Amino acid sequence: MALDLPSPAAPLRIGTRGSPLALAQAHETRARLMAAWDLPEDAFAITVIKTTGDDRSLIDADRPLKEIGGKGLFTREIEEAMLAGGIDIAVHSMKDMPTLQPAGLVLDCYLPREDVRDAFVSPSVARLTDLPEGAVVGSSSLRRRAQLAHRRPDLRLVEFRGNVQTRMKKLEDGVAVATFLAMAGLNRLGLTHVARGAIEPDEMLPAVAQGCIGIERRQDDGRAAALLEAIHDTWAGQRLACERAFLAALDGSCQTPIAGLAELEGGTVRLRGEILRPDGSEVIADAGTAPVEDGPRLGVELAKGLRARAPEGFFSWG
Repeated sequence: MALDLPSPAAPLRIGTRGSPLALAQAHETRARLMAAWDLPEDAFAITVIKTTGDDRSLIDADRPLKEIGGKGLFTREIEEAMLAGGIDIAVHSMKDMPTLQPAGLVLDCYLPREDVRDAFVSPSVARLTDLPEGAVVGSSSLRRRAQLAHRRPDLRLVEFRGNVQTRMKKLEDGVAVATFLAMAGLNRLGLTHVARGAIEPDEMLPAVAQGCIGIERRQDDGRAAALLEAIHDTWAGQRLACERAFLAALDGSCQTPIAGLAELEGGTVRLRGEILRPDGSEVIADAGTAPVEDGPRLGVELAKGLRARAPEGFFSWG
């Protein structure tokens, strides 16, 4: 049976948040679907859905994510709209995604992965290593804050939320002398110049799934599955399968900072992972390799090894 392709009269509805980065990711998804199926732009309708995470009264208050709902802040309303039939697919930053999807939804399409590295951003300091003693650094990321506190316990770390423009304004106003963003987001927004430079994973291991766009659909929607299969990046999927298995085995809902990165070398996947105390006082890290097809098993085994080495009370839930 021929696939029922989207058309201007019956477009595929793409759900997304309304931030500049979220829209850039939705536009990239649309462009790839247009190219894969030789369809016009108006065969796709981008639907902006406001999530709890877009409530400026919450975000601008610089409160930690754990106090206002965790990762689900950025996905809940979009997923509800998809389950209700209001949209057909949803585009997400994978580092924002919980390891488990609501019943009836599935994530099995990933776009080619962007730069996984963190970006060092500062109007006055050239490099991370040049931060003066006692400098104020802003970040909302549990992982980045813990990694920085471990490396530089002298620094003063403050909560720092908002989009790129909001964070740059805070730096200009002297709220902090530096912050961090994802290189992937800056690249997608055409704002690479904002970064003083990228921080190599050996120096600051990134968040699980950083730099990857995932596309969610209803589990029973065979049409959407067929459309998305044409733009799925196998290599990104193999890396994410390993990293997300690692995160799930550590319980990604906990408030313990977690970092992880899977890299492919031929038919082998290498996974590096670490867990940290939120105050940076202790880091437990390890790495391992496995055949690519065994990536999820490697993720689970590495997580179990880190858990076994963690002292009692190391993990915390908020």
